[in-house]
Amino acid sequence: MLRVTTASLCSYCPRIRLLLSPSVSASTVTSQSKRLENQHTVNALYELSVDIQKVRKLKAWVLSESSAYVPETADLLRDMGADTTAIARILETHPEAVLCRPEDVAAQRDLWVSVCPNKRELMSIIEKFPASFFTLTHHSNQQANILYLQSLRLSKRIIGKLMASAPQSFCRPVERNQEVIHTLRETYLDLGGDEGNLRVWLQKLLSQNPYILLRPAEAWRDSLGFLREQGFTTEELLNLVSSLRASISELQPEAMRQALLYIEGVLACSQDELKQIVIRCPAILYYSLPILVGRFQGLMDVGVSMEQVKESPNVLELTTQIVLYRIQKLASYGYDVRAGSLDVIVGTKKDFEMSYGKLHLRQQRPLFNPVAPLRSAEE
Repeated sequence: MLRVTTASLCSYCPRIRLLLSPSVSASTVTSQSKRLENQHTVNALYELSVDIQKVRKLKAWVLSESSAYVPETADLLRDMGADTTAIARILETHPEAVLCRPEDVAAQRDLWVSVCPNKRELMSIIEKFPASFFTLTHHSNQQANILYLQSLRLSKRIIGKLMASAPQSFCRPVERNQEVIHTLRETYLDLGGDEGNLRVWLQKLLSQNPYILLRPAEAWRDSLGFLREQGFTTEELLNLVSSLRASISELQPEAMRQALLYIEGVLACSQDELKQIVIRCPAILYYSLPILVGRFQGLMDVGVSMEQVKESPNVLELTTQIVLYRIQKLASYGYDVRAGSLDVIVGTKKDFEMSYGKLHLRQQRPLFNPVAPLRSAEE
């Protein structure tokens, strides 16, 4: 408990320094830098090929703690399948791990084993998210939340991903996650979803947005209530929820109202046309008003018409820089976007490359004579 408290206090040191006068702050930093290091800790880390200078630079306070369990932590990681390089990398990234009691780490290992199919996958998670694995507080809450999610028949892979990406959701009481899941279930069924597909739908949402459990249940109700008021059908709402990857719970009704009013005004569209634009480009609901204004202005600056945007609203998903780059690349091949459809520039980088590749805008050299000059259009 003492070590946890010490670590917590150290994490707030930068904030404390900001509140101090310059002279006091400087003396504090100097006194901390002169704290004697625990030579046993330093030597043990050195023997494991840990970059001590990196630890000193990022989290020097760890080296000054009186108690540390470097060999024990390394042995536990080794038992889970970590090699020497992996152990060094983990302890460089998250040196606080050596301050955890071995029995606590062992209990945490057993907890994670229950949601990881094998040791290899567990080690992969620890290497990528060491802080999540070595979060040893609220062990009982973690266990209760795992049991609850397992009772929903969610896959081990999904639960493991949630623990790694959003460990905070497992540290809080299980009742709070139960409330969110209950709201998600009600939402899905109210929107016409099939009870038989609920588990698959939940897994998809949770895998797309691991932080969904951290959003209050009221956020879902407020966002969906607003969209219902805009006239979206239950089927359309279900598609929007799925398309936005559960981010709909992060949206504020007032922000969505401003975005919709702006789109309706700038495109001079009817309510039905506005709904279709949102269905085709749900991200409109997610972008702030300044972002939408900037992207519209960027399109207007290059000569794109409002009618083109209305026909291909997904162009608003692209930043102005990406739009300009793609338009210029097509122009170098002789294609004028202003005279055609914007569909050719929307989508991912791979989608765009496939689109302009199909246009065959550039005359190709004959395969049988690759050094032959290109013929002009008049020949």
